[in-house]
Amino acid sequence: MTQTAKINVRRIFCGTLVGAANSLFGGGGGMLAVPLLEKTGLSEKEAHATAILVILPVSAFSFLLYLFKGMYDFSVLIPTAIGVSAGGFLGARLLGKLPVKFVNPIFAALQLFAGLWLIFS
Repeated sequence: MTQTAKINVRRIFCGTLVGAANSLFGGGGGMLAVPLLEKTGLSEKEAHATAILVILPVSAFSFLLYLFKGMYDFSVLIPTAIGVSAGGFLGARLLGKLPVKFVNPIFAALQLFAGLWLIFS
């Protein structure tokens, strides 16, 4: 098997894990995607940007599955979409300007915060 084929097999496996986490937990696939994408050879910034790129279709597919099961609440759509869009724009601008040495520690701190929040809330 060629090196490119091995990398693609790893990326498919990583994508499967990300998709499963995103569907199972209603999000969070990006938190798995970044370190997994780095393991397949992407730089830190490429991994963060690519995680955002792949989460859109994964989230859309997951939503369709939840939609058919009647598991949704459209009342939160507009306000949440506004906040997520503003945050996404700001984050994308910051990622382009932040030095690489700061990106992973900030990401790790957010993961730690989210994990602690889930444990203690």
